[in-house]
Amino acid sequence: MTGQQLKNSILQMAVQGKLVPQDLNDEPASVLLERIRTEKEQLIKEGKIKKEKKPSIIFRGADNLPYEKVGKNEPLCIADEVPFEIPESWEWVRWGTLSESIQYGYNAPAQENGRIKMVRISDIQDNSVMWETVPYCDIKEGEIDAYLLKPNDILFARTGGTVGKSYLVQEVPEEAIYAGYLIRTRYSNQLCPQYLKYFMESELYWSQLREGTIATAQPNCNGKTLGNMLVPIPPSHEQIRIVEKLNAVMAHVIEYGTVYSKSKHLNNIFPERLKKSILQEAVQGKLVPQDPNDEPASVLLERIRAEKQKLVAEGKIKKDKHESVIFRRDNSHYEKLDGIERCIDDEIPFEIPESWEWCRLKLVGITQTGNTPSKTHPEYIGDEIPFITPGDIQNGTVFYDNQSLSMEGKMVARVCPKGSILQVCIGGSIGKAAIANKKVCFNQQINSISPIIICSKYIYAIMQSPYFLKNIKKQAGGTATPIINRGIWDSLLIPIAPISEQKRIIEKQRELFDKISLI
Repeated sequence: MTGQQLKNSILQMAVQGKLVPQDLNDEPASVLLERIRTEKEQLIKEGKIKKEKKPSIIFRGADNLPYEKVGKNEPLCIADEVPFEIPESWEWVRWGTLSESIQYGYNAPAQENGRIKMVRISDIQDNSVMWETVPYCDIKEGEIDAYLLKPNDILFARTGGTVGKSYLVQEVPEEAIYAGYLIRTRYSNQLCPQYLKYFMESELYWSQLREGTIATAQPNCNGKTLGNMLVPIPPSHEQIRIVEKLNAVMAHVIEYGTVYSKSKHLNNIFPERLKKSILQEAVQGKLVPQDPNDEPASVLLERIRAEKQKLVAEGKIKKDKHESVIFRRDNSHYEKLDGIERCIDDEIPFEIPESWEWCRLKLVGITQTGNTPSKTHPEYIGDEIPFITPGDIQNGTVFYDNQSLSMEGKMVARVCPKGSILQVCIGGSIGKAAIANKKVCFNQQINSISPIIICSKYIYAIMQSPYFLKNIKKQAGGTATPIINRGIWDSLLIPIAPISEQKRIIEKQRELFDKISLI
């Protein structure tokens, strides 16, 4: 249950008479409403408020069902309109019956200076008026009194995205009126204003509002809808007891809502955090045990070098003029590059098992940065190859439906084979990656690596590990549009496990991820 759901539940109990016990010594609400009617009649005689054209009186009939008499019409049973039972000492009443007036606000442009302050919908935030920023407006002196705000007035937003939002005026630090998109309702001081405000936060209020709201591009609700709302009214003393109880409880409801939101957020991010933790354990050699019978990673890397030399000799790839060889000596890590050896211990991020090796990313495959060729090549016919952009890489999957290029006869784009790993190298989605399960070409915002001999899924796991992603973002810099160029990307350090262990790692990762998906 969310904080809002808990609040709704408590408010529902309040307006149904289930939050606090009834007191048999309380004056019943029927007597209170009769006094309010008498008070309104006196104000009408004095010319202070207008007479209702069709006043409503709701009462219980001999059959104990609710009836309503409107104006001079015959009473009608409204049992199908009344949403729930209320205690014997309570009464149903229309909001218009309770109100001395339901009045629209004043329409005038907001100004930095003027005759008087004018409260707008936007000035009301979290049940409080931001008086410091309330603008001024110009209004004729003779019109001010009709729109002047007083303590215990209730303002009601009648249009827009905030339609139905209400505000109980508790203090007016300086003279102020209210703007045209607000309705002010004023009522007898014999009613508890905080109880009415709590009613305007209940689901009973909001359900009636939804029924009366005109659904347009700018939804609105008029004063007639507000005046026609059914309100359950307790005896005066019970209104106060309900408010006291709600005031005491709501502080705890807010605290509960905060804790619930944090808990829900943690629950939402927990699976992804757990996956990242698993990937980090995997690249550090801690996810599965090592097997001394496995061929060491050093032998695997030598086989990869031999395979690349063969491809160079066949003219399929270019020779790496700056080939890197990393090795251990005297319990330290060294790199031989361009005939020069240097210690790289300060670059090694963590320890790996003895059977593992560190190497630069480009060693284990063929790397490319994509390009964007012209898509109009009528002279080329043949199979269609999907053209991939960063938006086509989502949640570790490549989507192929967006674009394609015809690629027979002449190379018009950089193509990588099935099993290649695509990784976004620029922008807000930098680091996002997926394994292509078919031949693809791709744009210049993506780097690719086509692994040689080594397991693609293992390299993908490395490239999605917290270690590798953090390194990418660090190397990309803190600019508005981060970017990591191919040269830097190629030279990122990766830990290589023996080929047999790679397969065990991927299998264990899959098993654990499947379990996480059930959380």
